[in-house]
Amino acid sequence: MAGMFERTREGGTAIALDEVEADILRSLEVQMLELIGPGPVDEPDQDPLAALFAEGPTEAPADPALARLFPDAYGEPGESADAQTKAFAGEFRRYTELDLRARKREDALHVVRALDSLGGRGGVLEPTGEERMRWLGALNDLRLTMGVRLEVVEEDEGGLYQLPDGDERKPLVMAYLWLGAMQESLLEAMAG
Repeated sequence: MAGMFERTREGGTAIALDEVEADILRSLEVQMLELIGPGPVDEPDQDPLAALFAEGPTEAPADPALARLFPDAYGEPGESADAQTKAFAGEFRRYTELDLRARKREDALHVVRALDSLGGRGGVLEPTGEERMRWLGALNDLRLTMGVRLEVVEEDEGGLYQLPDGDERKPLVMAYLWLGAMQESLLEAMAG
């Protein structure tokens, strides 16, 4: 099936994308990279040890999509936290968010580069080993972000199938559902 992962005869995974599917997926990943933001700037005289121990932010992102991608480690989502919980969450975020952003950036870049290898045409990609995990991470990040933008709640996800054609959210919903099916097909292909 085009646009979905399948298990290969050799036990690997493959996905056949036509030109439009590859373009849409690439565009979404580029937008994800823009949302996540650039990585740290490498300065020629930067101390490598200092860069290794660089501290990140202590506050959750204001953008709800970024807050979903980089949630607080302490407290309950959507509930106000007491001062101690906020302090713990901020301290944890300070030492982990930069690495998490870097991983999410690398996952999205990996998918963009794989799609670029198709030369602007459709084709077959066969991610292996760690590449499959990068694809899973990148697809998951896209779905989480789209879910926030669409205000999807688990109990109401079925309502996405009922949108009228004129609804301005319909293209985003279609992409959200396609990415979910793609992610599920990758998991099934990996499981064998």
